[in-house]
Amino acid sequence: MFIVRWIIGRIILLLNFVFSPSGPKRTAELQAEIDTSTQHLSLYQLPACPFCVKVRRSIKRDGLNIELRNINQNENYREELIKEGGKRTVPCLKITDENKKVTWLYESSAVVDYLHQFAR
Repeated sequence: MFIVRWIIGRIILLLNFVFSPSGPKRTAELQAEIDTSTQHLSLYQLPACPFCVKVRRSIKRDGLNIELRNINQNENYREELIKEGGKRTVPCLKITDENKKVTWLYESSAVVDYLHQFAR
């Protein structure tokens, strides 16, 4: 089963690379403003997860700069996701507000909908 998942994962990554969306063209000032408004966001994800690919493609299409945290490459990210988020499910968006309150948003469609508010 591992080999099948590995092969499908590589196909997903290849197709994502070949058909990668382009970001919007913005002025440097507007992009800097958007980057500032999204600096409190982190996406916990896996590279070959189809739902994570969906979210990353939306991020690229909207021209957002969101920190990506691969839970397979960094054990601290994985442990933080499990301990603070409550489960090891990706994609998961960590949202830290100005009062340092943290919200964990699961489900790719919910994450995409939330991130659309930052695209202008």
